[in-house]
Amino acid sequence: MVNEYGVQLDLHGYAPSILPTDGCANCKREGDMVRHEIFHGPFRQKSKAYGLWVTLCPNCHMMLHAHPEIDRGLKKVGETAAILHYGWSIKDFRDRFGKNYLEVGDE
Repeated sequence: MVNEYGVQLDLHGYAPSILPTDGCANCKREGDMVRHEIFHGPFRQKSKAYGLWVTLCPNCHMMLHAHPEIDRGLKKVGETAAILHYGWSIKDFRDRFGKNYLEVGDE
């Protein structure tokens, strides 16, 4: 299986991440990590297919769900990475993910 850009997906539907995955994306700690789809909920599958996932240590992964500012920061990083990697405009991103996280007033 491949995404619309011809990138091979693994057995679980993940493209290789387009973001660094060497350690925790939040605290930079190394060791045991979990994958976190940056855009979850109805956009989880797209997040996986476009490589919009990061690695987090278990503590940061649990903390992420209690601290929306961390989640929002990751969404900004993910949107920026997608725009640069795929050559999308903010509108292209919004069309795929329902809104954008970079422009004020589109929240």
